Amino acid sequence: MSNPSRRGALKLTAGLALGGALALTGCGRDSAASAAKSSATPVDDTPATGTLNVWAAQGDADVLDKVLKPFKAANPKLTVKFTLIPNAEYYTKLQSAIAAGKGPDVAQFFPESQAQFLDPSILRAVPDGLVDPKSFFTSLWDAGVVKDVAYTVPWYAYTYALVYRSDLAKKAGVKAPTTWDGMVPFLKALQGAGAGHGLGADIGWDIFNGQDVAMYAWQAGGSLLNDGKWTLDTPQLADALKYNASFFTSKVADTGGPTFLDAQPYFVSGKTAMMITGPWVVGQLDTAAKKDGWTAAHVATAPLPAGSSGSVSFSAGGTWGVLADSGNAESAWKFVRHLAEPSTQVAQYKAYSSLPAVVDAWDDPAIKGQPLLDAFLTQLKNTRAFPQVSTWQQVATRLGKEMEAVAKGTESAAKAAANVQAYAESLGTGAK
Repeated sequence: MSNPSRRGALKLTAGLALGGALALTGCGRDSAASAAKSSATPVDDTPATGTLNVWAAQGDADVLDKVLKPFKAANPKLTVKFTLIPNAEYYTKLQSAIAAGKGPDVAQFFPESQAQFLDPSILRAVPDGLVDPKSFFTSLWDAGVVKDVAYTVPWYAYTYALVYRSDLAKKAGVKAPTTWDGMVPFLKALQGAGAGHGLGADIGWDIFNGQDVAMYAWQAGGSLLNDGKWTLDTPQLADALKYNASFFTSKVADTGGPTFLDAQPYFVSGKTAMMITGPWVVGQLDTAAKKDGWTAAHVATAPLPAGSSGSVSFSAGGTWGVLADSGNAESAWKFVRHLAEPSTQVAQYKAYSSLPAVVDAWDDPAIKGQPLLDAFLTQLKNTRAFPQVSTWQQVATRLGKEMEAVAKGTESAAKAAANVQAYAESLGTGAK
């Protein structure tokens, strides 16, 4: 599947803000949003023409030239110029270009971290009838909507599920856990079957860990933001922090490793027996094992275990938006519309293993015939979008650090939740 730098794509977005050059005042933002909504006129079916400048992060977009061959053939008078930027630099360069008035016509975004761009001064509203919002996984579409105005269109999707050693589970006579209470016993059983540690936990203690604990908080019945106010100092977030810490206090996970890049070698070697991770891992394990067919014989997947409020995960992936000052917006939207078609998203999957954001595309035999993806499809149907506020990335990063303290026993879960609440309140939501 897609390369493991996918998690690295957003590391430098933590704490970034667009600044005064891209900000709107409160009443101006509302009126501009209304204008954006009313001006989102339908796009016709005539061929696209002119020149399009398209910016994207390296990774899933690397194969766009190949995937877009049918689109280019159908639109011979259109020239598409791609600029692919390293993940770690992408948002920084895009923000700078937008602030200088030199942005592209079309830009890729990440639904889990695009909130700071969802503004009529930056992006055009998605035209009426361009796509069917109900064709996408709900939370992916919702991640691009502010004040009932959609600014982005989903392109590819991912979420987290359990990826575990089926051979060790069979040896131990256990099945994947369906609830929080079953997690530690299942992981201990995998250790009893020969694994060094049951869980290869992410020990980066960064923004991605913060996203994990947010997911657990949802599973516990909590919310992160309610009516524009942070709701983090809650029993539900404390429960989420305790749940994560239980993996380490019970010794089924190690605070010393593996690191993100070591996760797959550890899993293949048996040093660990389960990962809570994204679907790209599935397609990389044969390579890590240096043996074709290893994955089919040793690996299974399952949806995330449910807390008191169910098995909720987060939605992530890639989206497209058209810049407010694009000089060729009509052709830009035709480009975006083509990328949202089920056949195009299947072609993207075949070229790069990017999983479709359009639900119907999962019925294609190329995807439906991959049983290890079933758990991710099930989970994608039960996801939520992270708070669509510009300070969420900073809050998630702080959550990751507080998780470390709780996992290592230097801070209580209640204190960590209070610390995150205070930090989040000091930042606000970035709303003007």
